[in-house]
Amino acid sequence: MKSAVETLSPTRAKLTVEVPFEELKPSLDAAYKRIAQQINVPGFRRGKVPAMVIDRQVGRGVVLDEAVNDVLPKKYVEALQENSLEPLAQPEIELTKLEDNDVLEFTAEVDVKPTIELPSYEGLEAQVDDVEVTDEDVDEQVKALRERFATLTDVERPAAEGDFVVMDLQATQDGEPVEGAEVSGMSYQVGRGGMLEGLDEALTGMAAGDAKTFTSELVGGDLVGQSVEVHVSVSQVQEQELPEYDDEFAQLASEFDTIEELTADVRERLGRGKRLEQAAAARDAVLEALLEKVEVPLPETMVTDELNARRQNIEQQLAFAGITMEKYLEDEGQTVEEFEADLDRRVRDAVAAQFILDEIAKKEELGIDQNELTQHMVRRAQQSGQDPQEFANHMFEHNHIPDLVQEILRGKALATIVESAVVKDASGNVVELKNLLPDGTIAAAETEEAGQESADEAAADEAPADEATEDEAPKKAAKKPAKKAAKKPAKKAAEKAAEND
Repeated sequence: MKSAVETLSPTRAKLTVEVPFEELKPSLDAAYKRIAQQINVPGFRRGKVPAMVIDRQVGRGVVLDEAVNDVLPKKYVEALQENSLEPLAQPEIELTKLEDNDVLEFTAEVDVKPTIELPSYEGLEAQVDDVEVTDEDVDEQVKALRERFATLTDVERPAAEGDFVVMDLQATQDGEPVEGAEVSGMSYQVGRGGMLEGLDEALTGMAAGDAKTFTSELVGGDLVGQSVEVHVSVSQVQEQELPEYDDEFAQLASEFDTIEELTADVRERLGRGKRLEQAAAARDAVLEALLEKVEVPLPETMVTDELNARRQNIEQQLAFAGITMEKYLEDEGQTVEEFEADLDRRVRDAVAAQFILDEIAKKEELGIDQNELTQHMVRRAQQSGQDPQEFANHMFEHNHIPDLVQEILRGKALATIVESAVVKDASGNVVELKNLLPDGTIAAAETEEAGQESADEAAADEAPADEATEDEAPKKAAKKPAKKAAKKPAKKAAEKAAEND
């Protein structure tokens, strides 16, 4: 076999492959055997039909086509290896010559990994914000903890922001009920946001026994984005009464005896969480510093596919949180054009980072063992809310293990450059990065985040009924003012979608 490569661009190559006919013979023999098993020819047993008879019955061209379909993928892979090319997508293959008993020739155009000249990545410098725990931060966490032990009392007055209402909802379009767009006897906190646009405004001022109809847009289902009429009726208005923040509450809600001890613990937990956030920011800042030092050619097809995937992911996350894209952009103060430009920049940086980290992993001769792969799969399963064994089975069945291995290697490569970097906060203090794990993630980030919201796990069992929900974003939204409630899940979704795996 002969092969030649033509560089069409830094990220696209064209292979021309010539295969002598004798190398096609094993596939040709196999094609004759398969066809012999599939046809009936008088005078011959099934599977024992001679090649010359098959040529007369079905045609030599049919046999040649089957043989070519068998051998071509193998020769394509051989040509890639022979020319040290790493493909990034499926090739566009064209059969350019097929002469019986002579030669097979084809071309293959494919996106390939660009050649990168790595700059020095020792001692990179970066800066991050200071860690600061404000009294407002502490008050917010304390309020969230008090809300877990709050009581609800019926009141005979119109609902105001912060009150809870028990309501029925029914959406209709052109007078017909919308399937799946109705709830009955639902407890909802006025001002929480995250359900239907206009709901909080409609509920404000409604008393028990009142009903109202308003126009809104659905954020999920088959009619997502379409205008509907929403009928809401209120059966109860309840006022939330928070427990006093005193020593008795500290003993009820935590392992501490005094409110001073509980407050100090809340502040310490917030500080740990912010330090972990700072470490993650330091990791990103170091990577950005490296990206500024090297020009990486990017395959536009790969960038476009990644853009589409991340855009779809953001839209799904927003829909899950009950927020429209228009509402999200309004809260973020962005136009559609600004959002798209920002997403495009993030995706290009992420793709470039993948290529750079792959090269560093190769240069440093990094590897992984089975235990590292297992731990990584367990973390990925937990992040997606899946059973670890089911997640692992899916990865093996769909041949995604090489992708997971590459993720781990990239994480190790990132850890390598971060460990040698000099990162300072805005005040000039060197940032300690001990919490960076070997795979590039930040240690105990999920644990710290959970710790900020509760001083005692048992408190969750005594939360108001409206907080019993399956997803985390609405649960957090229930503890925030309306505007923050709408923004935080969306912001988190957008940032998560823009991150590199």
